[in-house]
Amino acid sequence: MDSSPSFRPRADAAGAVTAVALTALGWWCATALQPLWWAAWLAPLPLLLAAVRLRALPAALATWCAFALGGSGQWPYLHDTLGLPLPVVLAAIVLPALALVPAVLLFRSLARQGRPLAAGLALAAVATGLGWMAARISPHGTFGHLAYSQMDALPVVQLAAVGGLWLVGFLVWWGGGALASAIATRATVPARARALATTVLLIGLALGFGFWRLQQDASGPTLRVALLAAGGPGSGNADIDTPQGAALLQRYLAAIDRLAASGRLDVVVGPESPLLVHAHAVGALQAAADRHGARILIGAEDRSEPSRPRNAALVFEPGRATPATYFKRHLIPGLEARYVPGEARLLLAGTPPTAVAICKDLDFTSTALDHARLGAALMLVPAWDFEVDAWLHARMAVMRGIEGGFAVARSARDGLLTLSDDRGRILAETSAVGRDDVVSLVAELPVRGGATPYRLWGDGFGAGCVALALALAALALGSTSKGRNADARLGPGVAGGRGAGTQ
Repeated sequence: MDSSPSFRPRADAAGAVTAVALTALGWWCATALQPLWWAAWLAPLPLLLAAVRLRALPAALATWCAFALGGSGQWPYLHDTLGLPLPVVLAAIVLPALALVPAVLLFRSLARQGRPLAAGLALAAVATGLGWMAARISPHGTFGHLAYSQMDALPVVQLAAVGGLWLVGFLVWWGGGALASAIATRATVPARARALATTVLLIGLALGFGFWRLQQDASGPTLRVALLAAGGPGSGNADIDTPQGAALLQRYLAAIDRLAASGRLDVVVGPESPLLVHAHAVGALQAAADRHGARILIGAEDRSEPSRPRNAALVFEPGRATPATYFKRHLIPGLEARYVPGEARLLLAGTPPTAVAICKDLDFTSTALDHARLGAALMLVPAWDFEVDAWLHARMAVMRGIEGGFAVARSARDGLLTLSDDRGRILAETSAVGRDDVVSLVAELPVRGGATPYRLWGDGFGAGCVALALALAALALGSTSKGRNADARLGPGVAGGRGAGTQ
């Protein structure tokens, strides 16, 4: 029965177009390379309100149009900056929008059945579950996930310590879906109020946990960490056996000596692949580590095995004859096709437990989770960004730190030099974008470490959302079938009266 006198089965065309335009604008802002966190909460609302009043096919088309138009803001980055082929760019915009169609249609079905709480949960479960499934097969991991839009909303992203970025994204989708279902569902006013109150209470508790966690800073050691990145011509993949490469190495050594002269250095992190090396042992860097008593990490194109070039991180420890090595496990398709991917994790000896990853490795939740389960309290990350994605790519690494409960020291050529703690707070940051000199940053970094719930069950929340989505879909289909059977028993005349406005 339709208990809402104001319910209209068909939105007028102008209203639908307006809803698509508003959602597309909000989605554009929410998925930008430096997004507006609040836009992600509000963007779906106009579309959801319209979808409840549209037939299924127009609602599906409106959904695809809204999210494809909003996602098209990524075009310059994907096509012009990354140089991806046109079919790949189109797929990166079209397919995520298409994946949101079943989420909106299930929301629509449950909202029209008068199930406001289930409708909001369905939107969040389907969107999160499909995002989890896509990340498992994508060569780009979690890049583009909605949860990264919340990195400026620290209480929200604390939920990543419990359920990973999947729980963060779920919360954002649920908030918009719950508000839309409270407004547009066919349920009675008290039922809508109960559903909205339940959602507000649970989201409030989640945010309360976030605020509480930001206040629960356990004591721990503090390291003095230096980040370095040289810019300008010849600052990447420079062979140290050539004059150009030797000069670049000297620039880094001079910067390390200068920073050490102003106070102790515990850790120094350089960027991804500034040097090309033919052997792991680099005497000048080992001597600098011995001289300053500091752990020095620098990225390198490793040609020690000419037939197996690798993207490497070399870690020089005081008193060690040879550096520890880590090889990048997740390579950029096309751009890094010449490299052989690494297969092993690296946890450095000593206290605090320190792990190493390279740039794109941290686009994947599994990379950080592996190290977190080994007890890592600090992650050292040499990186190389594309200038325009500096903020986003840095914050993706910060998210891994929240999930795994470790601090992150990330140094990116053509990007940001960022120090963050295990709560995702940016403790120090500077930009190397457009700089020709050696950019440096030195700060005290608290390294507390600590097991998060996410370390225990990993991406289980994402998998759970798939199960929840299937259960809610079964609920919606079961209710639809019962309604049709009832109409059949009542006869065509009565059924026609009951069914008006439900298609």
